[in-house]
Amino acid sequence: MPAKKPTKKSASPAPQSPELKLVSSLADILNMTGLSEIELEQKGVRVRVSKGITTVAHAVPHPVSTPVHASAPATAAPAMAAAAPAADAPGAVKSPMVGTAYLAAAPGSPPFVTVGAQVKQGQTVLIIEAMKTMNQIPAPKSGTVTSILVENGQPVEFGEALMVIE
Repeated sequence: MPAKKPTKKSASPAPQSPELKLVSSLADILNMTGLSEIELEQKGVRVRVSKGITTVAHAVPHPVSTPVHASAPATAAPAMAAAAPAADAPGAVKSPMVGTAYLAAAPGSPPFVTVGAQVKQGQTVLIIEAMKTMNQIPAPKSGTVTSILVENGQPVEFGEALMVIE
């Protein structure tokens, strides 16, 4: 008598209810189309299926309390203290929108301005990208750039001080 071949178990899941089949088919549509969320309403029943969306949290630096030895130089505290008054200076250029600040027109290009540069009112001093649109930020007045408070590619908030022109 020949030996029986082992039978493969079926890969199909157990029978599903119509509701589970609907959710499963909506999930398949999400995967095929690249959408992150889909909602369907039929006969007074609303079903919404969404993929988990990954969010990126931006770290906000804040002073760390560590014991200071007599030989250790204290450099972080003065730098943080100096940045705060510069942000409140009368010549502070503030962000008109939320976005990403760029100090140059393109990667590898020279920056629009540097500390110590003379600028004229209306001259572009940096760019803020918001919703895939590059927005030129003009100097609000003529003067000398005394400090640049953001780094290239840094996210900025509405009203955040970007640089100081005196």
